[in-house]
Amino acid sequence: MTGSPGDGGLLPRCLDMIFNSIGPFQAKRFVFKLDDKNGVDVQCEVDALLERQKRDAVPVPKTPSARRQIDPEFADMINVQDHCKVEEVDEDNVYSVFVSYIEIYNNYIYDLLEEAPFEPIKPKWNNCNTPVRNGDFIPPQSKILREDQNHNMYVMGCTEVEVKSTEEAFEVFWRGQKKRRIANTQLNRESSRSHSVFIIKLAQAPLDADGDNVLQEKEQITLSQLSLVDLAGSERTNRTKAEGNRLREAGNINQSLMTLRTCIEVLRENQMYGTNKMVPYRDSKLTHLFKNYFDGEGKVRMIVCVNPKAEDYEESLQVMRFAEMTQEVEVARPVDRPLCGLTPGRRYRNQAFREELSRKLELRGGPINGETEEQSASEIFLQNFPPLPSCELLDVNDDQTLPKLIEVLEKRHKLRQTLSEEFAKNMLAFKTVLQEFDSSVASKENYIQGKLSEKEKTIAGQKMELERLEKKIKTLEYKIEILEKTTTIYEEDKRNLQQELESKSQKLQRQASDKRRLEARLQGMVAETTMKWEKECERRVAAKQLEMQNKLWVKDEKLKQLKAIVTEPKKEKPERPSRERDREKPVQRSVSPSPAPNVPPVRLRHRRSRSAGERWVDHKPPSNLPTETVMQPHVPHAITVAAASEKALAKCDKYMLTHQELASDGEIETKLIKGDVFKTRGGGQAVQFTEIETLKQESPTGRKRRSSPSHPDPPEDAMDSEWTDVETRCSVAVEMRAGSALGPGYQHHAQPKRRKP
Repeated sequence: MTGSPGDGGLLPRCLDMIFNSIGPFQAKRFVFKLDDKNGVDVQCEVDALLERQKRDAVPVPKTPSARRQIDPEFADMINVQDHCKVEEVDEDNVYSVFVSYIEIYNNYIYDLLEEAPFEPIKPKWNNCNTPVRNGDFIPPQSKILREDQNHNMYVMGCTEVEVKSTEEAFEVFWRGQKKRRIANTQLNRESSRSHSVFIIKLAQAPLDADGDNVLQEKEQITLSQLSLVDLAGSERTNRTKAEGNRLREAGNINQSLMTLRTCIEVLRENQMYGTNKMVPYRDSKLTHLFKNYFDGEGKVRMIVCVNPKAEDYEESLQVMRFAEMTQEVEVARPVDRPLCGLTPGRRYRNQAFREELSRKLELRGGPINGETEEQSASEIFLQNFPPLPSCELLDVNDDQTLPKLIEVLEKRHKLRQTLSEEFAKNMLAFKTVLQEFDSSVASKENYIQGKLSEKEKTIAGQKMELERLEKKIKTLEYKIEILEKTTTIYEEDKRNLQQELESKSQKLQRQASDKRRLEARLQGMVAETTMKWEKECERRVAAKQLEMQNKLWVKDEKLKQLKAIVTEPKKEKPERPSRERDREKPVQRSVSPSPAPNVPPVRLRHRRSRSAGERWVDHKPPSNLPTETVMQPHVPHAITVAAASEKALAKCDKYMLTHQELASDGEIETKLIKGDVFKTRGGGQAVQFTEIETLKQESPTGRKRRSSPSHPDPPEDAMDSEWTDVETRCSVAVEMRAGSALGPGYQHHAQPKRRKP
């Protein structure tokens, strides 16, 4: 905003434009007087003169004078160019310029031009709890935003200085710039920690009808304002490495910039879509201060600074997008009101009239340039005497002229004597007054000299105290520097130890979690293996018990048949009954014990099907094999598909998947997996599985069945054993009882035994 040496920035150029345009039309100091309510009053020349004399008598820091030598620190930044000015300036008005400088720090407003009294005994303290050095300034109290009678926002109690030139205004700005808050970060050595606003107010009032004095009407005064805002840049803490107060400052800066972006976005949305959303001006002091500008009471211009470095690409891109969005915002402008109804051009006509009057008086030999007002004391003294009569003698016998002349001269002589006596008396009185004044002045001078000597002694003592304190401050600063270095070393060690401790704790946590996960996994594997072997043992024991019972049963039957054959006389060899005859007329056999005497009866589970009144998707993959089980899954009103599809799921509420797999005993096990169909938010379908039904076919003896091979006619001596074996095996299937572990519905096919050769 200030520019660089040799090339002035935005602020010097604005000041040059203003003062080059209104230079010959500026009013004298204190003709315009600002009040505390964002208004301006106009004073006459006499009141302004008294105000100037009063300000000169008060021992306060004076306003910088334009005639004073420019500070070389910023002298090369001011490049005054006379050709930069506005041509359409109203010549019948007078103007005055007032400047103020504020900053918005942590969403609080501070006055950078406020002068605070310096107390050497009680130093000020900053946010880091350290004493402030000489030259630094911490504002003691934040300012408040107010709204005036015209609904314009202003900073209450802000210092406003009247300036008459570019140099004077820039010197005021530089004085406040030294008090602005800056800090050192990883990206910028002098990073601004606040938003600064330099406010330029231009007061304008018309001249009266004569073109000499300012019109004493407050309603005709116009107050314009130009605010130059230096916004602090947004920061990313991962790049600036901000901590503590710097981190808090960065958060407040980013928050205020985000509020500014939100306000502009809402204005743009209201403009584009015709909405009437409320703009959140009050969320930040920055947007609240310039609320009137966004509402149409002024014009807003934004200048974007872009860094060409590749590391700042993302920040530059965001700034350019924000600037592009601000170009699309338009607000309504108010119509300018006319100032007054006086005749234009009255200033120059009055000057021309004065010049012409002086020229004519000079030609006539009359007083020029006000000489009538500058008469000598002798001329004034002679004008008090009575006029002399005519002294022309027309006749020798004239006896009236001389007596009149004598009478007048006597009167003049008496008057002169009277005036001389009064003059002598006055002179004596004046001498007496002068003597008294001299004596009083001498006594006062003596008193003042005594006071001055006392003050000089006090000042000398204070200077010695200041020198001692400065030496002490230097010693303390050196100690503080050593302590800061020690603290930095300790903090670095502490940070390294904390990082090491965190890494160790994270490693321990990972090891503990891995250990718990491994323990849970091992416990699950142990439980699964234990359950598996328990089931396998139970299955093997049950199969072995069944096999032994069947063997005992077969042996008992054989012994019974053998006993019957031995006890009966053998007459002739009976013929072998055919299978058809055995099926029609079964042989009566004795009641044999139950193969599984202590098996509890199976309690059948009856459940009503939940598929009644619901639509199902029957998913049967083409790889499934047909089974010969009596019980087959059947769902009425079902949609049978080979692969699940979204179209089929959209029409149904239930889903069933037929899955086949090979069991441990070599048999095919069929599982019916059921689930509910739900609609998802994206418009699709989802299945949640609820239960599984299993269909399985098992052999009654626990071993695979063998088919009967076809053989030629066996020998006759083998007929008895084959017949007995087949009959015994068939009787097992025929005499299967209820409650048996094998269950009904199974048939046993015998295989003839082979005799050894």
